Amino acid sequence: MIRQQERGFTLVEVMVSLLIFGMLAAAGVAILSLSVRAQQATGAKFDDIGALNRTLALMGGDLGQATVRASRDEGGVARPAFTGGSDGQMAFVRAGWSNIDAAPRASIQKVAYALDGTTLQRIAYPMVDGAAPLPPTALLTDVGQVRARYRFKGAWSDRWDGTQGAPLPQAVELSIARKNGQGYRAVMLIGTGYTPPPQPGAIRAPNP
Repeated sequence: MIRQQERGFTLVEVMVSLLIFGMLAAAGVAILSLSVRAQQATGAKFDDIGALNRTLALMGGDLGQATVRASRDEGGVARPAFTGGSDGQMAFVRAGWSNIDAAPRASIQKVAYALDGTTLQRIAYPMVDGAAPLPPTALLTDVGQVRARYRFKGAWSDRWDGTQGAPLPQAVELSIARKNGQGYRAVMLIGTGYTPPPQPGAIRAPNP
């Protein structure tokens, strides 16, 4: 009986197998790369939405606590209780400044909002009168333009300096245009007396 000759893979079969394996590996890498890029894009979008929500919530809280309190700048020049321009630059004094660490300071704070390049910033002051501003806090990036209007007695104005018949407007309309073409519009009430919830461990002042 003649033993059947043992056979292996030919060179052509090995090359075809390697080609198929290479194609499958390339497809797997492409799918994985696409998934990673999609996840990064989704994370960046969520971060941007979170930054926008935080910005509007912070501005809403500040504006809602705006109070009739004039201030003085570093040179001692008197400033109105509220100033605002059509470019969204605003400066005012707010009440309800939380004091978690019970520091020896007032419960009111002078704040300002301004667009620096493409970054919307919040600028706070350690004292209402005569103090230099603290380092600005970046709130929202990739901002192309900010427009604002101020409402008082049913009429809208592109600016506010306290000469319109009241120290504070009743509302502000803020329009934010992003570099990617997206736009947002928000209307916020001013001086509504909103009080932030007490922080854990905070000491409440006794009622007079």
